[in-house]
Amino acid sequence: VESFVDEVLKDILSKELDISQQVFILPSKRAGAFLKHSLSQLTEKTIFSPEILSIEQYIENVSLLKTISNTELLFEFYQVYKENTPKDQLHDFDSYCKWAQVMVQDFNEVDRYLVPPDKIFNYLSAIKEVDHWSVSAEKTELISNYLSFWKKLPLYYTELTKRLIDKGTAYQGLMYREAVNKLELYLQLHSKERFVFLGFNALNTAEQKIIQELLHQDVAQIYWDIDHYFVDSSFHDAGLFTRRYKHWPYFQKNEFKWECDSYRSKKNIKTIGVPKKVSQAKYVGELLSQLNSSHKNLLNTAVVLGDETLLTPLLNSIPEEIGPVNVTMGLSLKDIPLASLFELLFRIHKVPDQANLYYKHVLSLTSNPFISQILNINETENIAEVHQIISKNNITYIGLDQLKSNFPSNTELIDLLFSSWNGDSLFAIKNCKEIIRHIKNCLSDKREENQLALEHLYRFMQVFNQVEVVISEYEHVKDVKSLYSLYKELLASENLDFQGEPLKGLQILGVLESRVIDFETVIITSVNEGILPSGKSHNSFIPYDVKMEYGLPTYKEKDAVYTYHFYHLLQRAKNIYILYNTEVDAMNGGEKSRFIAQLEAEKIHEIEDVIITPQVRHIDNRLKSINKTDDIIDHLKDLAKKGFSPSALTSYIRNPLDFYFNKVLQINSFDDIEETVATNTFGTIIHNSLEELYKP
Repeated sequence: VESFVDEVLKDILSKELDISQQVFILPSKRAGAFLKHSLSQLTEKTIFSPEILSIEQYIENVSLLKTISNTELLFEFYQVYKENTPKDQLHDFDSYCKWAQVMVQDFNEVDRYLVPPDKIFNYLSAIKEVDHWSVSAEKTELISNYLSFWKKLPLYYTELTKRLIDKGTAYQGLMYREAVNKLELYLQLHSKERFVFLGFNALNTAEQKIIQELLHQDVAQIYWDIDHYFVDSSFHDAGLFTRRYKHWPYFQKNEFKWECDSYRSKKNIKTIGVPKKVSQAKYVGELLSQLNSSHKNLLNTAVVLGDETLLTPLLNSIPEEIGPVNVTMGLSLKDIPLASLFELLFRIHKVPDQANLYYKHVLSLTSNPFISQILNINETENIAEVHQIISKNNITYIGLDQLKSNFPSNTELIDLLFSSWNGDSLFAIKNCKEIIRHIKNCLSDKREENQLALEHLYRFMQVFNQVEVVISEYEHVKDVKSLYSLYKELLASENLDFQGEPLKGLQILGVLESRVIDFETVIITSVNEGILPSGKSHNSFIPYDVKMEYGLPTYKEKDAVYTYHFYHLLQRAKNIYILYNTEVDAMNGGEKSRFIAQLEAEKIHEIEDVIITPQVRHIDNRLKSINKTDDIIDHLKDLAKKGFSPSALTSYIRNPLDFYFNKVLQINSFDDIEETVATNTFGTIIHNSLEELYKP
C-alpha cells in the first residue's frame, strides 16, 4: 500500500507546482525526514529541498516569539506572583511549584483555544466563591486568602503574558494566540510562499483559525490522513475531529483531501495477552527475531510503545541479529540509574546540619554502583567490611570523621557525599557537579565499556548547569528543599536522546511520533485501559462543565486523539501485533483496552487472539540429605556436651537443614541493625543477666 506522504507528493508533482517554493507543515519533526526521503525517490531531476517545518516551528515563525523553557516559565511566573501578592499570602517557591505547573498548563490551554482569559478566570473565581467549604457568614482569614488568590488569576495571567512578550518569549499557548494576531503581517512578508499542511487531526482553535485563513487566501492546501470508514461512521471517535472540519466554509466549494479506503483491506491482526510489563518487552524481542528470519530485514517495521517506560527493557530484549535500530523517543532522565544517586543525596541533605549520619543513608549511598566503583578502587578499603562493622556494632548513627577513617584515600569524595550543604542551593549544585567529575574520572579508564554511563553523566551535568544558571539569574531558590523541587521538575521534562538513522532498520517510537508515517508491520505494546487510551485524568483547575462551556478539550477529546492514532497505525499496515497486559493493575493500566473490543465488534477483520505465558522449567522436588561424616558426628558430640537450647531442638524438628547450617556449619542469618531493642535481644539480655546473677 502506498504511504500517505507518497500520495501527497505525487498529487503536488502532478500539478506541476514548483515544489521548492512549497512550505510543508507537519504535526511533528519526525515525519519531516520521511517526507524528504520520499521526495528524493519521486523527483527525477535535481531540485532545491523545500522548507519542512513542524507546526510548532511554523507558529514560532508567525508569532515572532521564541519558546521559553518550562523551568524559566516557572521562575517568570513566580516573579509575577511575588510582585502581585501580599507578603502574608505569599507561598515560598517549594509550595508554589506544587500548583504552578497545573496553572501554567491551564493558561496554555486557554490561549491555544483562544478563550477570552478575563471571562473564564472570573467565571472560575465565581465558582470557587460558591464552592468554598466555610458555612459561616463571616469568612475566616484562610478562606479570604483562598478566594483572593482566585480573584487575582486575571491579573497574574495579564502580567505574565505582558512580561514574556516584552522579553520576546512565550509559552506554546501564548505563541498560538500571538500567531493569530500577527498572521496578516506574516502573509504580507511571505507573499510568495505556498503552504502545504498534511497529516493533521486534532487542531486547536488557533490552528483552525490560521489554517482556514490561509486556505481562504488561497496560499495553502491541506491533506487529511483519514479513512472513509471512520468519517462515514457517526460514532467512531477516530473521525471525530475530521467530521467537524468537513463543515469548514472552504470545503463547501473545494475538494476534501483525502478520505482513503485502506482500513478495510485485508490485514493480519493478532492480539497477544502477555502477563506483566517486562514480559511484553521480552516477547517483542522473540517476535522481532521471528519476523527478521521470515522477512530478512525489518525495514518497514515499527514497534510503538503505548507505555514509554518499556523502552529500557525493550532495548535489552532486542536480539543481536537484528540490524540497525532507530529510537525516535528519548529516555526520560528520571528513569536512568544515575537519577537514584542524586535522589538519595537530596533526601539526605534536605534536613540541614545533621550532627551524625543515619546508617541507612550511609549504606545506600556507599552501595550505589557509581560510588562503590570509586570506593573499591583501593584494595585496602572494602565497602563490605565497613558495612559489616556498622552491622556488627549495631551503629545506627555514624560520625563523618569516623566514616572518613574507613576510607582514608577517598576523604574528598566522602566529604562531597556526606558533608552538610548548610541549606545553600548553589553549594549543593557545586557538590553534585564535583561528584559527577569524580565518577567520570573513574569511568574514563574503561571508556569503551562505559560509553552509556558517561553519556548519562554528561546529561546530568547539563541539567545541573541549567539549574545553576536559572537560580543565579532569578534568586528564588535559596534552600535545598526548593532546589530539590526544581530539580525534580526539570528531570521529569528532560530526555536522553538517541542518535540513529531514521530511515534504516527497525523503528521504535511512541504513539505521538507515529503521526503521518505508515508501516507495513506494526507491533503495539501496552494496549490496556489507562494507557491506550489514557482515561479520565483531570490535571487542571478548570472544572469539566467550564471546559464544556468554553470549548476546551475534555477527556472525550483526549480519548478521540488516542483513538485516531491507534487506528492510523492500523490503516495502511498489513501485519499488526497488538500486545496487552493480562494482569490487571490499577496503577499501571487496567484491563484489555476498549480499542481491542472495538476491533472485535466491528467484524471487519479476522482477529487471532492468543495468550502467551513464560516457559517455566519443571523442577523435581527431592528431599535433600546430608551424610553424617565422622567430622559432623564429632561436632554434634561437642555441641551435646555444652547442651542443646530449646530453640536449637525446635529448629532441628522443624527443619533439620536449618539446624545443620546454623549449628554445624555455623552459617548464621544476617542480623539487621536494631534501632530499638527487639524482643529477642531483650530476652537475651535477661537470660545473660540471670545467668550472671545465679552463677555460683
